[in-house]
This record gives sequence, C-alpha cells and structure tokens, in this order.
Amino acid sequence: MFSSTRMNGNPCSLLYGPLEELQELAFIERPIRRSLKTAEEIDQLTVDEDLNDIERAVYLLSVGQEVQRVSVISNLPSLVRQNPAETFRRVVPKVRVTCPVCLTQDVLNGAGAEIQLAAAASFLTILQDDIILIHTHTFSILKTVLLHLNHRDTVVSNAWLETLLSAINALPKETIKQEVLNPLLYQSQLSHSLLGRLATCRILGKVACKLDTHLVKKELLPLARSLCQDVELEVRACMCRQLESFARATGVEHTRNELLPELVELARDEEISVRLAAFDTIINLMEMIDGDDRLHVVVPMVMSVCEVSSQADEAVVASLSFQFGKVCSGLAGSLLDEEKGRLLQRFKVLCVAGLQIEGNQADFNEAMLIRCNCCYNLPAMMVFADPAHFLSELYPSFSSLCCDPQVSVRRSAAASFHQVVKLLSSNVHLVHKELLALLQDEALEVLDALMNHLEETLEAVLSRAENLVLDNKFPELLSALLQAELKVGGSLRWRLHEKLLQHYSCLARLLPGEVLVQHFSPRIFTILTTNKVLPVQREAARTFCTFLRYNRNHEQRQEMMERLIQELAQGRSYWNRLRFLDVCEMASEIFSRKYFNKYFLITALELVQDPVANVRYKLCQLLPRLRSSLRLPADKQLLQQLNFCVQKILGREKDKDVVATIRKTVLELDKMDLAEPFNKRQERDLLDQKKEKEENLLLEMLERQQTEGKLNSEKHMERKRRDSKTSLLAVKSMSVSSSGATLSSSGKEMRKAKLSRSRSLSSQPTKSKPTNADRPVKVKDFSSMSGPGRSPMSMTKDEPLRTAHFSTTTQSTSSMPVLIRSNTTSLLERTSILDHGASSLDHRDHRTTTLDHRICKMEHRNNMKEQITGTMDQRDLRTATIDKRDQRTSTLDQRDHRTSTLDQHSKTRERGCAIKDNQSRKLSINRKSNSFSVQSGRD
Repeated sequence: MFSSTRMNGNPCSLLYGPLEELQELAFIERPIRRSLKTAEEIDQLTVDEDLNDIERAVYLLSVGQEVQRVSVISNLPSLVRQNPAETFRRVVPKVRVTCPVCLTQDVLNGAGAEIQLAAAASFLTILQDDIILIHTHTFSILKTVLLHLNHRDTVVSNAWLETLLSAINALPKETIKQEVLNPLLYQSQLSHSLLGRLATCRILGKVACKLDTHLVKKELLPLARSLCQDVELEVRACMCRQLESFARATGVEHTRNELLPELVELARDEEISVRLAAFDTIINLMEMIDGDDRLHVVVPMVMSVCEVSSQADEAVVASLSFQFGKVCSGLAGSLLDEEKGRLLQRFKVLCVAGLQIEGNQADFNEAMLIRCNCCYNLPAMMVFADPAHFLSELYPSFSSLCCDPQVSVRRSAAASFHQVVKLLSSNVHLVHKELLALLQDEALEVLDALMNHLEETLEAVLSRAENLVLDNKFPELLSALLQAELKVGGSLRWRLHEKLLQHYSCLARLLPGEVLVQHFSPRIFTILTTNKVLPVQREAARTFCTFLRYNRNHEQRQEMMERLIQELAQGRSYWNRLRFLDVCEMASEIFSRKYFNKYFLITALELVQDPVANVRYKLCQLLPRLRSSLRLPADKQLLQQLNFCVQKILGREKDKDVVATIRKTVLELDKMDLAEPFNKRQERDLLDQKKEKEENLLLEMLERQQTEGKLNSEKHMERKRRDSKTSLLAVKSMSVSSSGATLSSSGKEMRKAKLSRSRSLSSQPTKSKPTNADRPVKVKDFSSMSGPGRSPMSMTKDEPLRTAHFSTTTQSTSSMPVLIRSNTTSLLERTSILDHGASSLDHRDHRTTTLDHRICKMEHRNNMKEQITGTMDQRDLRTATIDKRDQRTSTLDQRDHRTSTLDQHSKTRERGCAIKDNQSRKLSINRKSNSFSVQSGRD
C-alpha cells in the first residue's frame, strides 16, 4: 500500500495516507460533533453562583439532570465534613427521594443504577471514615440502606448490602436488634427472594459477633439452622460459611455439641459447592476442635478428600490444595506415621497436577491453580515433614514448581522462596540451583515476586559470606544478580528497576567491600550517570551511598568519593552535576552530619558558580537541607560559607527562576531554627548520634581487622623462623639441661659440706657438758659477755657463735677451781638451747636437701617431656626452667656466702673470747697470789 503511494508521487497521499483512511477518520469525528450540548441544554446545566454548597446540592437534586445528581451524591462525604447538620437535614432526604425502590426496566439499565451505586458508595465512605457520629444520624443512613437493600439489580443490591455490613460495626446493640434483626425474621422465609435470603445469611454472620452469646444461641442459631437446610444450594453454602462466626461467638463447647454435627452433615451434601464450604469451615475451626473430634471426624474426612480422584470434586481438590498446609499443621499431633506419609504423597501428586494429562482449558486453569496453591503451602509442608528430610521428601516437588512451564506457578514459587531458605537454615545450599533459575527467569513477573523478599533471601544465603567466597557457587550467584539487574534495566518496567536497586542496597551488609567495589559499585554508578528515569537515578544514588557507608576499607571509600567528585560534581555535563546534588540529598539521610559536612557540603556549595541555571536552581532548593546539617558553634565556619553562598546568589543571579527560588529559600532559612519543634530536633540529634556511633564502630572494626591481619602475618613469619631453627634449639636445650644437672650436683656437694660443718660445731658442746659444771664463772663476767643492752632477737642470732665460744673455753678452764657455783646451771641450760638450735638447723638442711632432690626429679621429668614433644612452647619452658635453675644456683651461692660470713663472725668472736680468757686467767692468778700473800701473812 505504501509502495504504491511512493510510486505515484502524490504529496498529499504521502503525508496523510490513502483517501479511504481519511474518510474513516472523518466518520469518527461526526458523532463527536453531534454529541455537543445545545444552548438550551447549557442553560439548564447552569447554576447560580451565589448559592452555597448546601443550596446548590438541594437545587441540583431537585431539578438537575441525572449527571448532576450523580455528581452531588458522589460529593456527599465532603458536604458531611463541612456541615453535617445541614447536610443530613436538607440533602440526605433528597437523596432518598432520588433513589426510588420501584424503578422501571429502562431506569435499571440506565442512570437509575448509577445513582444507586453512587449513593451506596457515598454512605459507605461516610461510615468507614468515621465522618459523623453514627448514634446521631442512625435513622438517616440506616433507613436509606434498608430501604434499598432488596433492589432488583444484583450489583446494586450487593452494594447496599456492603454498606449495611459496614454500618453494623458502628451501630449500637439495641439499634441492631430493633432495626436489623426484626426484618430478618421475615426475609428468612422461603417465600422471600433468593437475594433476600442470601443477604440474611451474611447479616446473621456479621451480627453474631456483635451480640451476646445467650441471644445468639436463643434467637440467631435456630434461624441459621433453618437456612442450612434451605432448598437452594447457594443459601446452604452461604450459611455454611457463616457458621464460623457463630462458632467463635458461642464458644468451644457449644461448637462441639451443636455446630460440628451440622458441618459434618453439610460436608456430605450432594452439591459440590456446599461440601466445599463445609470443608473450608471445618479447617478454619481446627483450633476450636479437640483431639478426639480431630481424630474421629476431621482426619477421616481429610483422608477421604485426599483419595478422591473423580472430576466431579475437582473444586474440592483445589480447595484442599489451598488449605493443605493448614490441615497438616493442625492434624500433625493426631496422625499416624502411615497417614503422614499418605498426606505427603498426596501433596507430591498435587505439585505436578495437570502436567502429564492434557485436557480442556478449564481443567488446565484448575490444575495451574492447584500448583500455585502448592507453592503457597510448601513452607508449612516443610515444617510438617521436618526440614531435615527436605532433600528426600520435598526437594523434587520444590524443584519442579520452580521450573514449572507456567509463569504464574513460578511466580508463586518465587514469592515463598524466602520462607523456604529460612527453614533450611544451614542447608540452604540445597536450593542454590533453584535460586539461580528464578533470578535468570525470562519472565519479569517472576523476578518481581522474588524482589519483594530479596533481602531476607540473600541474608539467609549469604550469612556465611566469608566462607562462600572460596566456593564455586558464590561467583554464580553474583553473576545472576548482575544479569537480573541488566535484564530489568533493559526493559521498560522502571518501577521494577527501582525496587531491584532498593533491595540491592542490602548487599552492603552481606558482601565484602572488595566484592562490592569490583562487581556492583561500577554498575550502580553507571546507572546513576546514564539512566534517564529520575526515580531510578535517585534509588541508584541511595544504593551507592549505602555501599559507601558500609565499606570498611578506607582506600576504597576514598576512591569512591573521588569518583563522585570528579565525574559528577566536577563533570562536564550539567546532568552529572545535577545528579551529584541528588547524591547529596540522599547522603544527608544516610550519613551522619559530621561525615556529610566533611565530604559533601563544601563540594555542593562550590556549585554556586555553576554556569547552568538548572544546577543553581537545584542548589537553591537543597540549601535548607544543607543548613539542617549544621550545628553551632562547631560548624560556625561552614555556616559562614553557606551564608556567603546565599549572598553571592542574591547579588549576582540574573535568572528569574533562580532569584525567585533563592528568595523563598532565604525566608525558609530564617524560619528554620524557630519553626522546628524541640522534640523533633531532639529526635534528629539522637538519630544523628546513632549514625555517628555506627560509623565510628565500622572504622574501629576496620582498624581491628588490619591489626589482626598484621599480627597474623607476624605470627606466621615467626613460626617459619622457629621451624627453621628447630634442630639448633634442640641441641641447645640438650646442652643446657646437662649443664643444669652439673650445677645441681655441685650445689648438692656444697650443701653436704656445710651440713657436716654445722654438725661438727653442734657436736662439740655435747662432749664438754660434764666439764662445764666445774667451770668458775662470775655473774659479772657472764653479763659482760652477753652485753647489757642486747635484745632477745640478737641473742638468738648469736646462739651459734656462743656455742663455738663455749666449746673452745671449756677445755681450758676445766682444771681451775670453782669459785661461783650458782651460774653453772644457767650456762648448761643455755648450752642445751644452743644445741637444740643446731639440731633445728640440721632439720632445715635436711629439708633443703629434700627440696633439692624433688627439684632434681622435676627437672628430670621436664627434660623427658621436652625430648618427647619437641614443640616450641616446651622449648621455651625448658629455657625458663634453666633460668630458674640459675636462680636457684645463685640462691645457693648466696647461702654459701652467708655461711662463710657467719664463720668469719664466729672466728672473730672466738678471738675475742680467747682474749677475755687470758684476762680472766691473769685475774685469777692475781687473786691466787693475793690470797696466797694473805694466807702467808696470817701464817
């Protein structure tokens, strides 16, 4: 067709196409011209402008056309909000007149039904929004609703019924009894219409929850039983579904005795819809049925439904597939192992329903609905079968549902995937293949369903991210995530792209910073700079800021900030500079004030000199947000720069839109500190402190990781160095152990020599004890020997020296005559005390030798352990043991030094005692000479 026009070369045909198409367009325009209003019709539609809203509504409802009356009735909720009293006094009565009950067939098919629907919707809005007090205007609304409840048109009748059911929630009990229940007694008779009896069933179910239990049992329950035996199957099915409300209103005991037998009888009805309603009601009341009734009533019914394979009960099977998880969860404690296996087997059959059998379109849709219901119930079935048995029991069915040929089934599987991975916990790797399949699905509907809970799914899958990096499955998952974003980004569904970027921000908490910088950050930055959809750009900016905030590597964060400044803030395209302002807006929400002021604020204020007016216009709009990030007096300099920026725009700006915006911004800045409430500002400060703490914590974690890495590397190098010197250290340890043994043996010999010396010293006084009794000693000499000012402590210290002194003097004085006998016993007692001290020294030396022997044994054991283990820690212990031996050797040397010092003191005192003995001898000789001279004189 177009080729012929080109060949003809007619310019008119080239521009407008063939003549036939132009004629068709002209024919389409003719009815539009005919439908225009005439001048008379326009006069009829004209209303006086001096009338107020109430008067105009009354006028239009009285003499206006049908379209005007529909407009007034639709606008009724707004009139009630403005002036409820006048509206219910003047307008609502006109609405009741406008909505007659007896309408002709022409009005039913035309505007009459439209007015009825508009009135029902308006009254429903008034009741749901709580615009008025229902107690005040009960009759105004309820009478209108009840008057039009039995409309001939089913759509209109259902609309008024929904309005009445909504009104019951707000009506008082007395009004319900008088205005609602009394008409029901008449409408429930068989002579009434089918729509009336159906409305009665729904009203009874709604009213049962509002009234007292006694009234429900006495008045409403007999009426409900009669409706359950109605001749029409629709009435029986509708009343059967309302029995759930009766059961919850009457209690468990009455449900078991009265309602459960009625439901069991309805479950055996000849009509499928009635049996389906009874089955659904029993399953919904599972928690109110005790164990015996579950075992004897519910379990046989469920097992019989599961075994049904006839096409007549296909609807029951579809309902069973929807309730399967609830049924199994409720009956888990009442089933045998065989019955559990049968239910699991039935669920597996339902998961592949309709895949092997070809049928008509209705059967195909029913089978597809069954498989979708199986996807919905799969998490509950995992709990029923135990997640530990998932691989053997339910994994084939789950894999089949994720790879189903129908998009709706795969979408249902994707919607419940997050619950499956949560239940699998550590075995989440079992469904890795299915996750990749859903991410790479060709249908975007599947990816959309998976995105709703992608964060929960990835948290369960990537909870062990550090270990998964070395796994082969980890790169596959990263590639699938990137491919999914590319697929959505290449489509026209920008809302799905926005949702995907929003959920990808959780990767900042789940993946290492290196993986984000290498794979995801470049792609997000590309979307930020190239995508033309503003919501997608803003979400990309938010995701990029989230990646920047949770990155713990300081160098990578610095690189990302430099890229933002160089390619966006300082970019050649004004479009990129506008995107930087969007990034600043998102960064002010994500980062703390301190971080934002340090890295974003000054760069944003530099755009005041941008040559493009759109950038300056965007900056003027962003100034209040920048001002809110400043706190005085800490940010005084930044506030001065912001004020300078405002003054610069006010003084130099020539674009009228920018000037108008900056003037409005200046007024907003002046009112900012005064207009903001104190509570709101305090909440913002607390939130900012929380963000700053999190950022500091991230930095501390980074420093800790770096420190631990350095320590690990140093430990690794130290271990290598120690392993290289293992043989050398072993030789050194052997030599040190032998030297230690030599030192210990030499120390023993020295202690033995000292012990023999002390014993020899202590043995001499015992031999001279018999001669000490004849020794003549005066009290004056003994007191001069002990010293007048000595303390008992000094006397005990000098006991060994005194022992040596007495041992040397007893032999020299044994032959001399005794002059004073009274001091001899005290000297002997002191000598025995000195002997006891010497024996205590012997015991101490013996203990010392015992300790040395034990130490030698411990050293020997340590040497044996060191030779067996050969580890570096035991070698260090061996070195420490050698140090201890050196210390002990030095201690023994100190003891030897002390013993030699004591020996020197004893020798010095022996010399002093010898001098004193010589003096005493001279004194005795002089006394003898004197006594001899006296005697000779007497003679």
